[in-house]
Amino acid sequence: MTEADFKAWLASLGQAWEARDAEAFAALFTEDVRYYWTPFEAPKEGREGVAAAFRAAVARQSDIRFGFEIWGVTPEHAVAHWWRRYTRVPAGHPVHIDGVLRVEAAPDGRCRIFREWWHSDEHPA
Repeated sequence: MTEADFKAWLASLGQAWEARDAEAFAALFTEDVRYYWTPFEAPKEGREGVAAAFRAAVARQSDIRFGFEIWGVTPEHAVAHWWRRYTRVPAGHPVHIDGVLRVEAAPDGRCRIFREWWHSDEHPA
């Protein structure tokens, strides 16, 4: 994976989050992806597992904004700092999530192993 490829992949990831588009999100991953949502849970497995988790997450989010900063890229792995801001539905209060992600890419550029570590800052009204 090149830095340009990773930047395009992250931009597509952000667009899918902001559009709340589970199909576009899942298309960024291989059929046999293992997606580690947190380091303490079993991974979401396969595109449908990722899409289902994504749908459940965005069902409680609106006005999503996503950003990232690339920290490093090798042919096999890439690491980035990412953040997402959104409004919690139906409560209406803001949420900020900040984290780090690591992508292990397949030869076609899709992600086959995804790991993220994040924390949220949520202030109910």
